[in-house]
Amino acid sequence: MENIRTRLKFGQKVQDVRLRKRKSTLYSKEDDSTNHGELRTRVVVFAVVFRLLNCFLVQTSFVPDEYWQSLEVSHRMVFNYGYVTWEWKEGIRGFTYPLLFAFIYKILYFINYDSVHLLIWLPRIFQALFAAFADIRFFFLIRTLESRDVAKWTFFCHMCSWFSWYCCTRTLTNSMETTITCLALSYFPLLGSKTHNSKTYLTLVALAVVVRPTALIVWFPLVMYHFWLEDNKLRLITRSLIPIGGLAFVISTVIDCIFYGKWTVVQFNFLKFNVLHSGADFYGSHPWHWYFTQGFAVVIGPHLPLFLHGCSVAFKKYRILLAAVVWTITVYSLLPHKEFRFIYPVLPFCMVFCGISLANLKAWRRTAAFSLLVSNLAAALYTGLIHQRGPLDVMSHLQTLCDVSGPSSPLQPDVLFLMPCHSTPYYSHVHCPMKMRFLQCPPDLGEKGYVDEAERFYRNPLHWLRTAFPYKSSIPTLLVLFDVLDEEIVFFLQGNKFVRTAEIFHTHFPEGRVGGSIFIYERH
Repeated sequence: MENIRTRLKFGQKVQDVRLRKRKSTLYSKEDDSTNHGELRTRVVVFAVVFRLLNCFLVQTSFVPDEYWQSLEVSHRMVFNYGYVTWEWKEGIRGFTYPLLFAFIYKILYFINYDSVHLLIWLPRIFQALFAAFADIRFFFLIRTLESRDVAKWTFFCHMCSWFSWYCCTRTLTNSMETTITCLALSYFPLLGSKTHNSKTYLTLVALAVVVRPTALIVWFPLVMYHFWLEDNKLRLITRSLIPIGGLAFVISTVIDCIFYGKWTVVQFNFLKFNVLHSGADFYGSHPWHWYFTQGFAVVIGPHLPLFLHGCSVAFKKYRILLAAVVWTITVYSLLPHKEFRFIYPVLPFCMVFCGISLANLKAWRRTAAFSLLVSNLAAALYTGLIHQRGPLDVMSHLQTLCDVSGPSSPLQPDVLFLMPCHSTPYYSHVHCPMKMRFLQCPPDLGEKGYVDEAERFYRNPLHWLRTAFPYKSSIPTLLVLFDVLDEEIVFFLQGNKFVRTAEIFHTHFPEGRVGGSIFIYERH
């Protein structure tokens, strides 16, 4: 009898333990699912709100291409007026990227909401939302590769980068290339990734190349690494690389041929002009070491110490990302013409190392994070709100002069920009067909002894003005110029009764032909 009681008691105990264990496992799964859902919601809301705030707090100009190679072209496509630069006449720019904004403009035109403010801000809002989507994917990629702590600090580093803040919401092909690259990385077959998908990431890479052909430089080592890892290499080539690459090439070429009105292969023309003929050198050159000694340090900013430390900590696991960074900077260093934005696409790769570094700083983590945040915040707000804001403020001022009665009205202004070429946006930021002219500066395309119009003007401004406008009736009604030019043409201004009507701040760091303020003169 005692043995029976012992067995019954033992059985009851085992049954209780099993029930509690099953119940705990079930609740654990539900809790994990709930926590994951809450985490995703918080990340999505934060990224979207953050990038929209980012968009509206960037009110300065960076480089001419953010207007002249995107919005200006889109404006011309939809509204039939706008300036097309020499690149479009030579066929070295693709229409796929401007077509995106042209679609937005066309919708606004159809619903009769094509105000200048919407034309300026909606493309940037689109860029901001797309960047937020890439940010979200980037966070959950790191979440699958590393611990929650590392993912959190990597996301922190990524979001507080001053250069990303400064660039990602601009209508630059470099910004779109970087966003697509960040998105493609989340589908790339990194070691330990649970979100990789070969066809998806290769499709995104092809799209990045269509937007900006130089994306091939960034992705070449990564695609080669994927090819080396792949067991069935022939299948990768025949079922992914060739079909996706071929389809992207055909679609982009068809789009370009339609809008150019003739057979045009933009990728070939781009390569021929920039690499084979070194045409980009016309716009300036730097020594070969510029990216290593200056460019990269500026782009990565205060993250640099963390990046260097992270490389030593995570080199073995993420050496392919580091190889892509070094490869990209090295290849761009071989080209004479260099700009900060060219190496922007490798910044998300660098943030992986920065996040791992910050997560490993146990004692100094909070101090380092606070210093990183403050230093990046100061740079982001200054460059986004103050530095080089003059061109946008000038166009806002000129837009108020637009006469809604029509181009034939005698009140229509005639504007001449006496500035380095493409210093300001153009028709996309006034949205009225007022008469405007700027100093031309297309590169030397083979003409012997060629000197562009802007250079001829700056060699002797007074002589150029007197030659260009021999009769008073031909002189424009408005002149826009940097303050450094004011004294050189003072006799022309006084002799033709020009009065300064506006002085607009531009920068605290004037340099050469670019002054600290922009003057607007009106003829009376």
